[in-house]
Amino acid sequence: MNDEYQLLVDAIQAGDKERGIKEALALVGQGKKVPQIFIECIEPTLVEVGEKFSRLDIFLPELMNSGATVKAIQEALLPYLEGEEAGSKKGRIVICTVSGDLHDIGKNIVRTMLEVNGFELRDLGVDVSAANVIRAAVEFNADIIALSALMLPSLPSMKDVIDILRENEKYKGKFKVMVGGGPVSQAWAEKAGADAYGDNAIEAVKVAHALYEGR
Repeated sequence: MNDEYQLLVDAIQAGDKERGIKEALALVGQGKKVPQIFIECIEPTLVEVGEKFSRLDIFLPELMNSGATVKAIQEALLPYLEGEEAGSKKGRIVICTVSGDLHDIGKNIVRTMLEVNGFELRDLGVDVSAANVIRAAVEFNADIIALSALMLPSLPSMKDVIDILRENEKYKGKFKVMVGGGPVSQAWAEKAGADAYGDNAIEAVKVAHALYEGR
């Protein structure tokens, strides 16, 4: 990671919202594009924080503080995001972290990027059962269901959603399913029967555009 991001990295890892917002806005002032800041700094930093938590180098309060700091940064940067045709709605997406998984930082970044690119989102939160995902998609009249998981044991819950949609006649062809998160890969997505896989927040926007246009 470039040294120019170090102050923002330090703020996120320290869980310092005020300093995080200040450093993020300073980067924008220096000409950095918001998507670039997400991809080159915020996402890698969150991965590092998650790895530290897994190794017990930090504990839940530190993890939550870092997540809250990123959320505050997202809100501060939202006015600076320049999505193509921002403001014109392009489709409806239900997004969530699947059952058994309580991580939402990556999901929240993807949600923000989709919103500023013209999609209408319903965020169901974390630890959402397959039945509740599908119920919400029907009620929201969604075009796309976006599923996130950060833990390997959560992948079966993600596949449960896909299986129900594929096996129930009344849902066949009704929703496109895109998946992402740490343990997810293109190969896993294809094997599970998902319509698309997004490796990061920027890729998720491209994937959502393609799914919506090709529905």
